[in-house]
Amino acid sequence: MKQPAPLPTPLRGIIPPMVTPLRDHDALDVEGLERLIEHILAGGVHGLFLLGTTGEAASLSHRLREELVERSCRQVAGRVPVLVGITDTSYVESLELARHAAEAGAQAVVLSAPYFYASAPPELWGYLRRLAAELPLPAVLYNIPGRPSPTFDLETLNRALQLPNILGLKDSSGNMLYFNRARALIAQRPECALLIGPEELLAEALLLGAHGGVSGGANVNPRLYVELYEAAGRRDLERVNALHRDVMRVSSTLYRVGVYESPSAFLNALKTSLSCLGICNDFVAEPFERFGSAERDEVWQHLVELGLSHGRKEPLASAAGR
Repeated sequence: MKQPAPLPTPLRGIIPPMVTPLRDHDALDVEGLERLIEHILAGGVHGLFLLGTTGEAASLSHRLREELVERSCRQVAGRVPVLVGITDTSYVESLELARHAAEAGAQAVVLSAPYFYASAPPELWGYLRRLAAELPLPAVLYNIPGRPSPTFDLETLNRALQLPNILGLKDSSGNMLYFNRARALIAQRPECALLIGPEELLAEALLLGAHGGVSGGANVNPRLYVELYEAAGRRDLERVNALHRDVMRVSSTLYRVGVYESPSAFLNALKTSLSCLGICNDFVAEPFERFGSAERDEVWQHLVELGLSHGRKEPLASAAGR
């Protein structure tokens, strides 16, 4: 196996939360996975995040999660760092997946508070302290309140950042007050990173000092988010504003297809877009259902308007059929 890509200190850049291409309820779309990884890496990204919210991790069997990690790490082959989400309701399963990720060649894990049972701050701190001591890889904390994980309150975050193998925080709260307070804490640890989740806040966060973004739209158009990251690094405000407008066009079109109040809308928008572009299947894990033909036509039209159609006239039929 090729040596893993070294983790920068702090972790930086655009690290897409990769969708998990599925063929059915418990089978990967293997060919689609291979095409998707090459598509994302061709956009110049700085890492790959497997098994996050966008990767439907909580809906996948443990067997499939392990297969995804193995196949992805093997194909990435050290070109960029691979991060693996290990959040689970079970402490033991989180630890086992972390060990599997280390053996497969991943460079870091990502973890949020365990879901289903809400934990009080002292309980969450104890959990983090115990798990971090056993992890075979460094970890990025993942703040995503309401999934239904509790927020990493600032006191717990501050204590966790003192642990030697905590790399920083991915903040998907959408709360810029929390973001700025977290930023002040992370600034005291030069080796730790602050990554922003919601891509609509990427430009603002980067200009304020975030180290990078975990942008779901980079599954479809990775170069857009990489160019925004690079423009922010140069403090090229005119270019940042133009690219931010492009990001918002994606958000206000693709992500509003179908019943966009549903959590499935974002996943369906990404997977349908990738299917239309001939990259991977559009199958989504239960309890969600893939878009129908009317929504697919709307997604295709938006891709054309966004300049992402690559000259195709019709969307590809789903690999699983209809």
